[in-house]
Amino acid sequence: MLLSLVLLAVIALGYLAQTTGLCMFKGVNEWRDGNKEYLMSILLSGVLVWVSTLFAYLVDIPLHFTMYKMNIWFLFGGFLFGLGAALNQGCGISTLGKLTRGDIKMLATILGWLAGWTILAYWSPDRGFVQIPIHKLSHYLLLGSISLLLIVWISFSNKRRKKLWFSMMGIGLLSGFIYLYQPRWSPNAILNQLSSALTENKLYNWPIFEQYLFFIALLTGMLFAAWRTNKFLFVPAKFQQWMVHFCAGTLMGIGASLALGGNSVQLLLAMPILSPGGFVAVAGILVGIWSGIHIQKHLIPITLNK
Repeated sequence: MLLSLVLLAVIALGYLAQTTGLCMFKGVNEWRDGNKEYLMSILLSGVLVWVSTLFAYLVDIPLHFTMYKMNIWFLFGGFLFGLGAALNQGCGISTLGKLTRGDIKMLATILGWLAGWTILAYWSPDRGFVQIPIHKLSHYLLLGSISLLLIVWISFSNKRRKKLWFSMMGIGLLSGFIYLYQPRWSPNAILNQLSSALTENKLYNWPIFEQYLFFIALLTGMLFAAWRTNKFLFVPAKFQQWMVHFCAGTLMGIGASLALGGNSVQLLLAMPILSPGGFVAVAGILVGIWSGIHIQKHLIPITLNK
């Protein structure tokens, strides 16, 4: 029964991610065009994750969330991920969103993710990550106050703003409880385990059946949203585009490995629990995306079908 409820939550998350978008690449582009609110809503999408941590504390459920001190590898990994996202013209979740809308070249990006994780499975530098305890009262007071202020502000806003912000915050709320049930539910976590299992040839490293169910549920929510909004359109791709997206995905995979997660993990888990490493990784992602856009525009312009 509990698993069924969590799968429904994953389907709902996939639906919201498809209809609203959780793409920092799009957010940076919107910012460059003068619309700063979209990126801000993305950066604050995980503000309600504290609800799940408080629930876990009240009902005595063990928390598997981990905070890390700042480290140069978070910044570098985030930068590589952002650079790859710019070349891919989409981040992690939005890659799956595009795929379920018929953009077939996103399969090359996913293969690149796996290649990137595999490279780091064979060679992983000593990154010296330092875990620190999760804040309790200060954590709830800060994020609870931000949540209340946002809800009041949004409630008196126009319909378009309400849809954007409540959808983004809904993604964060759902993800908090999903992470509480299965910390390794995300597509990045599955690819990480697959790469480890393939390189180390250890059966216990393979993702469990439940994780595959979560991945299917996420795609189901996205497919349903694409069908309901009439956004499904098969987009063929040329060989050059496949290669560009494979390289972009490889950069994203390496970056996510170095930073212990891609943009979705940083936005929906690391930042909401106030992990300093998460904030550094997101800063690196933003710089990487900005740099990637600049490189494509001025140095090596590459025309990709959106």
